[in-house]
Amino acid sequence: MISKNLTAATTKPLILGILKQGKSYGYLIISKIKEMSGGKMKWSDGMLYPVLHRLEKEGLIRSEWIMSDGSRPRKYYEITEMGKQELIVEREQWVQISSILSQIWDTDLPINTI
Repeated sequence: MISKNLTAATTKPLILGILKQGKSYGYLIISKIKEMSGGKMKWSDGMLYPVLHRLEKEGLIRSEWIMSDGSRPRKYYEITEMGKQELIVEREQWVQISSILSQIWDTDLPINTI
């Protein structure tokens, strides 16, 4: 299981990345994260929706209610142009972090202890 702190740190790029693939609604976003992580990340409604609302307030995503085949309406989210630009920035930052961690973990030098 991935820690709550790391999960929280990755919500923005994960949501933006999923929405870059196309419109989606809350439950489907949660399902995609669970599937893509092999069950190691489990998001709840209570965790996802505040982030979606914040991203929408920041102009990174937008939402609309859509009625499909006589079922109840669902709120679908999609990434905005500003969100696509933010995703590029987020990706660059995560690539840098990944590179730094790889350098640290791949080194043959012993870790100094105090």
